[in-house]
Amino acid sequence: MRITLERSNLLKSLNHVHRVVERRNTIPILSNVLLRSDGASLEMKATDLDLEITEATPAQVEQAGATTVPAHLLYDIVRKLPDGSEVLLATNAEGTAMTVASGRSKFSLQCLPQSDFPDLTAGSFSHTFRLKATDLKMLIDRTQFAISTEETRYYLNGIFVHTVESKGDLKLRAVATDGHRLARADVEAPSGSEGMPGIIIPRKTVSELQKLLDSPDIIVTLEVSDAKIRLTIGSIVMTSKLIDGTFPDYQRVIPANNDKELRVDCQSFAQAVDRVSTISSERGRAVKLALADGQMTLTVNNPDSGSATEELPVGYEHDPLEIGFNAKYLLDITSQLTGTDAIFMLADPGSPTLVRDLAAEDALYVLMPMRV
Repeated sequence: MRITLERSNLLKSLNHVHRVVERRNTIPILSNVLLRSDGASLEMKATDLDLEITEATPAQVEQAGATTVPAHLLYDIVRKLPDGSEVLLATNAEGTAMTVASGRSKFSLQCLPQSDFPDLTAGSFSHTFRLKATDLKMLIDRTQFAISTEETRYYLNGIFVHTVESKGDLKLRAVATDGHRLARADVEAPSGSEGMPGIIIPRKTVSELQKLLDSPDIIVTLEVSDAKIRLTIGSIVMTSKLIDGTFPDYQRVIPANNDKELRVDCQSFAQAVDRVSTISSERGRAVKLALADGQMTLTVNNPDSGSATEELPVGYEHDPLEIGFNAKYLLDITSQLTGTDAIFMLADPGSPTLVRDLAAEDALYVLMPMRV
């Protein structure tokens, strides 16, 4: 194999692909990226056996061929080459080493045979539909923070995506929860998604996908089966296994009868929570909200370092109420709110609270209180 290509093109594609590769691998080939050149392009592929990303980039191909080289090493080399340079990739006759040459720099990398590189066979997909990148990114952005990191409840380690009938319209809905908070977001269901199986997209796939959705005008093609999902974003194809488990019935935890409405200014509320929580200990980051007529008092007590209080004018016209929340969870939710005002629907100090964004009717959040 012998090809020449622009550093910027190579770096951009490697940047997308190399992140899939784990830093530590017991199987040596999984540390490598597969390079395959033919026609006028170079195709790169990386996998961790659960997630696979492939991207093609334009190249001048003198001699077609394929090999695999260490992904992070190649990325670091290309990243450190000067801007605007051209890069030559050439394998030796035996295929045991690849030369990376640019300007006066020359590197030789050890290769592993491409025949050993695993292929994440996709099988067939039952549903195919197209979605605007902005819609997909919105679904991810609004729910990703609530994904659980507890390995024991593996079925919560991702975003549950499914179609649902809401107010007479079919919606594509994303839900994530970790048992302490829940996030839900809807978009108009695209044609082709009707009757799709409910799928749980793993946390790593979600976070890689989020980084690939950087161009707002792109249309993403999604192909879904019971066990896998394939997304095509421009020249990038991402295939991932899905979490094999049943997502809990999240509708049961969304409170319907909370009757105490609290309206807050998002920005000043988030800043106040952030300020008072400075004093809280890392372990128990509880902030107490004391509500009375048009007034909220935020209090944090930390036996080791002291206490903090702040008062805030709010829209609240019910019986006085004291309720505690985890400060980090409150900040996670307020960072998702796009409007100026948010509505908290409260019941009592021990029941889940519903949070709505006035600017985004299609998103809602549920937060479990803490004892304070």
